[in-house]
Amino acid sequence: MSGHSKWHSIKHKKGAIDAKRGKMFSRLIKELTVAARGGGDPAGNARLRKAMDDAKAMNMPKDTMMNAVKRGTGEIAGAAIEDITYEGYGPSGVAVFIEAQTDNRTRTVAEIRHIFSKNGGNLGENGSVSWMFQKVGMILIERDAVEEDRIMELAIEAGAEDVSDDGESWEVVTAPEDFNTVLDAIKAAGISTLSSEVVMRPTNSVQVSGAAAQQVLRLMEALEDHDDVANVAANFDMPDEDMQAAG
Repeated sequence: MSGHSKWHSIKHKKGAIDAKRGKMFSRLIKELTVAARGGGDPAGNARLRKAMDDAKAMNMPKDTMMNAVKRGTGEIAGAAIEDITYEGYGPSGVAVFIEAQTDNRTRTVAEIRHIFSKNGGNLGENGSVSWMFQKVGMILIERDAVEEDRIMELAIEAGAEDVSDDGESWEVVTAPEDFNTVLDAIKAAGISTLSSEVVMRPTNSVQVSGAAAQQVLRLMEALEDHDDVANVAANFDMPDEDMQAAG
């Protein structure tokens, strides 16, 4: 199983990071602002449409959502927020790829570097680990929510590249350009998702266990908990007992 799936499974079990409503609001506002630079009409801007759907799912007030969009389109003043990525290595040589959004590059890079060093890793140069990841659409669906044959047929017909079973959920993988089409088809069929996003998926994995596995998870949690971090991907794999301990 990919390291991305391992981390997402752990996050769903812990329910500690994304459950922080205030922090999720802050991240969504940044995403809405950056996405809106590609156009303020969600009908012609797939990234903005996804961000607005996520904001509505979190019951974000409409005024808050639209103000973020207007900051992105330049209709109202606001701090200049930009996408930025960081790459590095965690304990045991685990590759880590971070997608962030910041209005202060100098502050954010210093804080990300500190998180790495504090948790047994080191921040690397651009390109140091990105070659070990592939950008894909990833949709996770609770295993009991739909039969295998149905989700397989539905997803593949809509343009998905693969559907696999990670033991607790169905993992639907798409090309980035097909992500929204597949997600729309799944939602139209009345199937709810655990998560849906375009992510960097590892193409290989590093095995960690015991104390090393817990150290890797501490690094991942610290990065996820940073206000400017939107997504974290890593290429670790670990035994089920370490997964259960984390959950």
